[in-house]
Amino acid sequence: MQEINQYLAVTLRQLRNDRGWSLDRAASECGVSKAMLGQIERGESSPTVATLWKIASGFGASLSSFLEPPAAEQSGVTLRSADALRQRPAADAMLIAPLFPFDARYGFELFELTLLPGYERLSEPHRPGVVEHVMVVRGAVELLVQGAWQPLNEGEAVRFAADQPHGYRNRGSVPAVFHNLIYYPPGSNAQSR
Repeated sequence: MQEINQYLAVTLRQLRNDRGWSLDRAASECGVSKAMLGQIERGESSPTVATLWKIASGFGASLSSFLEPPAAEQSGVTLRSADALRQRPAADAMLIAPLFPFDARYGFELFELTLLPGYERLSEPHRPGVVEHVMVVRGAVELLVQGAWQPLNEGEAVRFAADQPHGYRNRGSVPAVFHNLIYYPPGSNAQSR
């Protein structure tokens, strides 16, 4: 946990410095308190995935930019293992594996998300034009889109405009696993860092 906290601290500080933002400005843009941002920058806090998503959206950055360094540019085949990448960046009931971190050449990032039983997360709208593609791999989830919870079972998928409030929950008794491909349109300023 200490290693990811330090990476989060460096990433947040770098993004803030790159933009010339004070903590006050960053708090205003992200919708996260100045105190929380300061704790993250000092490596003293493990923010929830929901908080990381708010920070990433506020900076116009990808979520994956907060979870691991950008991969070296390569051509050919890229093989990644969800088992090796899976992590719990915070003390909540969501596990996340950044299968393919954001790459501007492709305009998307792909995650494997595991929701433990009873987990629910509401997400703030992303920037205009951001689209999420959710594919359930194991178990069942409910997805909040257009103001209503929609059940999704194993093998089902949905695509939706993520520039509106949305959410995920697992009301079952076993972990639910799904893939989430997040597409950022050209010019949306999503960046790997």
